[in-house]
Amino acid sequence: MNINRRIELLANLGEWMKLEDADWQQAWERATHKNAWFTVAQVRLAADNIARNFLNEADLRTWVEKYPSPSQVRTIGIVMAGNIPLVGFHDFLCGFISGHKLRIKLSSKDEVLLPYLVRKLAEWEPEVLEQVSFAEQLKNCDAYIATGSNNTSRYFEQYFSKYPHIIRRNRTSVAVLDGTETDEELQALAADVFLYYGLGCRNVTQVCVPDGYDFTILLNAFRSYEDLVNQHKYKNNYDYHLAIYLLNRVPYMTNEVVLLVENELPFSAVSVLHYRYYNDRQTLIGSLQQSTDIQVLVGHGLTPFGQAQSPMLSDYADGVDVMRFLTAL
Repeated sequence: MNINRRIELLANLGEWMKLEDADWQQAWERATHKNAWFTVAQVRLAADNIARNFLNEADLRTWVEKYPSPSQVRTIGIVMAGNIPLVGFHDFLCGFISGHKLRIKLSSKDEVLLPYLVRKLAEWEPEVLEQVSFAEQLKNCDAYIATGSNNTSRYFEQYFSKYPHIIRRNRTSVAVLDGTETDEELQALAADVFLYYGLGCRNVTQVCVPDGYDFTILLNAFRSYEDLVNQHKYKNNYDYHLAIYLLNRVPYMTNEVVLLVENELPFSAVSVLHYRYYNDRQTLIGSLQQSTDIQVLVGHGLTPFGQAQSPMLSDYADGVDVMRFLTAL
């Protein structure tokens, strides 16, 4: 397949995904049975974002034109995460459109959706199955892309150290509030916090606020996600952390949907949102932009409220340009 054929296939896939075919919807259901954190609504949202932001033909052509064609076809091993639906799709997209052969190890938490989409591509172009395969072990690859926790990343570094590689670790996202946010903006921020139960690296897990900030309007805006407590895994997290804070006499605020706790760390547990105070906004933003822990900064003049979970083609995880990595091999 040449580059034009690959772009054509991906664009067709995007249009097909928008149709929400009955068989595709059944795949959503199967994915939720494999992972109790997935819901049909979440899978639909993830698929819609991919179709809209990644699989538009004009955008794909503009994106690809920024990069040279690879001088050789290589075999790329990709270790995917499974924290949110289709979280590894962008790595697949980069590998597929660059023309390399892909050998993909799926997470057991998300092993239904991507294989289904690859089979759909193969219905239109059987040669896809010569380029993309799935495997439990990724041996004899020329380069690797692996996503995992800080702990697993150490093993990845050891296993793949002799090969060109991209290793991703834990990341999270932070919102910087200035106190002038409208109700609509805070409602949008709620999506950045709560979509996918806060399990993604693009989920906001800490808000930075000016001294004297009134949290009442924020907690009220977050009530729009009060149905989260009907999900037993989320509710178990909420109850557990509430008990810990009570036992340890840790000050907290809550609207019975989320626990707000003052903490300098950007990472927080499911059902918990950290907050910290700041004096100088620009100094704070400069510090956060230099942090290797932060994926997205949300706020005025930053990523708009409500857009953290809608990355575009050039929004690479960890800020590492995967296409540049792949085309330079």
